[in-house]
Amino acid sequence: MSARREQEYTQTVDTISTSTIEKACYDEQQSVLGNRVLTKRTISDAVHDLCSSLPDVECNRNHGFPDYRILGKVFAQYAVNHHGDGRVALWLNAAEGSQENFTVMDSEAYFVPPYLGPRGWLGMNLDKGLDWDEIQIQVAEAYLHTAKSNVPIEEIVPDVPPPNAPIDPIEFDAFNAPVNKKKLEQIRAICLALPETTEGRQFGTPAFKAGKKTFATAYVLGDLVCSEIWVGRDQQPALIQDSRFVVPRYTGHNGWIQFALSGSDHMERFRELVVPSYRHFALKRMLKALENES
Repeated sequence: MSARREQEYTQTVDTISTSTIEKACYDEQQSVLGNRVLTKRTISDAVHDLCSSLPDVECNRNHGFPDYRILGKVFAQYAVNHHGDGRVALWLNAAEGSQENFTVMDSEAYFVPPYLGPRGWLGMNLDKGLDWDEIQIQVAEAYLHTAKSNVPIEEIVPDVPPPNAPIDPIEFDAFNAPVNKKKLEQIRAICLALPETTEGRQFGTPAFKAGKKTFATAYVLGDLVCSEIWVGRDQQPALIQDSRFVVPRYTGHNGWIQFALSGSDHMERFRELVVPSYRHFALKRMLKALENES
């Protein structure tokens, strides 16, 4: 952050007076902020309103998360539980030096985000007690930096009401939805019944291992619980005749298939496919144990 921007930042924090997230989290179905009556709004609602309130901003979805752009360039990306990191955060295209300054100053609220961190981007936790004023200023800083604008920050800092409700648990983790949770429990029961299997995490979602090797994963895509299973490349053409099956982008070349668990026979079909996948990765002693169980 330049000396001028740092001075403006400090002055703006001192002069702008709005409520913090904590002050806004009331139990009532409605809360009052100044002369405005607000229904309950989550962090996601408030972040969208905040980023969209800046001039000429466009919102797109990138890998399932919204990003916000000025002149075609991203200045902020909203990430909820990205790859299971447990964060509700904004990744900001911060000015040079800001990442180091803020992560040193407050390592609980600020962090180096994945992928974009080496380029100087700043991660900001939105549920760790940061004042809403500070969040608004950081977003405005990223906007001005990305737009290469010399407009004084105090002229552009938004005045958007803070959130007054926690994030939806299902938005945080889609497996919190009862129907998805039930399907995961069924997947888990089938996979963990096989010899020497364990459940871990892979890119933030459940992964089932035979020894050290993954033979099945589970995740939610849109409204559907999906599983990736190894079937071999020779089996893929026949399977994709059923619309529930897709060759996945990153693992398909290694013989994996994505299966959307829908239809009355989806668990039976899953069982038929997951056992051969387990056999493909299992050690000889595991296969022997499986035969003995059979």
